[in-house]
Amino acid sequence: MHTRQTKTKAEALHFDIHGRVRIRVDAKAPAAKQLQSMLACFATDTEGPADIVVDDGPESMPDAGLLEHELAYTGTSVRFQADRVQVVRDAEQWRIHGPGELLTSVVPVLDAAMVGRGAAMFHAATMAYRGHAIALPAAGGTGKTSTAAKLMRREGWSFMGDDWAFLAEDATLLGYAKPMFIKPHHRAIYPHLFEGVRKPLVPSGLSGSVGRLTTVVHPFVIRYPRLADFSRRWSPEHRMVEAGTAFPGREVTTSAPLAAAVYIERFEGARSRIVERSSDWMVDRMIGNFHIEMAGFSQRVVTGLAATSVVPWREHFGAKGVVLSKALDGRPCHLLQVPSAYSADEASDDIVRYLEELLPSVLDEEA
Repeated sequence: MHTRQTKTKAEALHFDIHGRVRIRVDAKAPAAKQLQSMLACFATDTEGPADIVVDDGPESMPDAGLLEHELAYTGTSVRFQADRVQVVRDAEQWRIHGPGELLTSVVPVLDAAMVGRGAAMFHAATMAYRGHAIALPAAGGTGKTSTAAKLMRREGWSFMGDDWAFLAEDATLLGYAKPMFIKPHHRAIYPHLFEGVRKPLVPSGLSGSVGRLTTVVHPFVIRYPRLADFSRRWSPEHRMVEAGTAFPGREVTTSAPLAAAVYIERFEGARSRIVERSSDWMVDRMIGNFHIEMAGFSQRVVTGLAATSVVPWREHFGAKGVVLSKALDGRPCHLLQVPSAYSADEASDDIVRYLEELLPSVLDEEA
């Protein structure tokens, strides 16, 4: 049994994820500053038993097995040797230890913990329309952030998140309004975010190249929390903006019943088109899209836990599939394809138009 002295309020940061999973982060750990920023919308002063504990103090692993010298493992823990990250799963909680930036370790563990509490994490823009939630799963660069801005200019819409969210098995969509990453091509859509800002951004034509470079160096940068925090805040690729700043005076909705899921993807066609899909199809796409959109090390955490049977593949994906299947059962699901040649501005115009055509009939069915 793992024992550790309980942190006082001054020594720990506490986060409550929709009343389902509680996270405690050692305030002195190198990862604390980043997690405080990225989990800010879930911050709480209320202490309670933690489902996930994050700090920089590794636990002993007597007689650990070795896998290609990359992983050390026991029946309940995995240590990623090169990254010096340890993930422990026992009957009471998850524990994540490491001297680096640990958000990439926390995300897959949070997903697994939430699945255990009847909700699954997925990658999407999420909006509320007249009291109902609309999920827009999509890959990065599809136009989610631009679409959110245009929808927020219309009556009846409120923001839930533009990147991550949770879907409970009772079909309640649980928002995650983390900081938004505003890029150069968003200037025309979010003009107020570019007024009087000193931080320079690369020209839109170079943002793709800079983004690819960022992806290459990310696995090395996250080992050094101060460097990682500096690069995130001062990268010329993007600006970090709170939802309240992006949409001043507008409501942020934390939860709402799901009305529809529309998977958005770029394709090589000449004109946008929308087709109805089954809920099983949507479950598969939501699971796959979330996994591939995670950072590289997040994917390695899932693979490492599975390869050592700490969280076997069948358990990880099977349990998540059950949650999403229950949530999407009977809800309309569609695939909206937008030409890859369209700019974010053009793509979001088409996405908004199709949503406005689709939603009245969807909400009539809900009623």
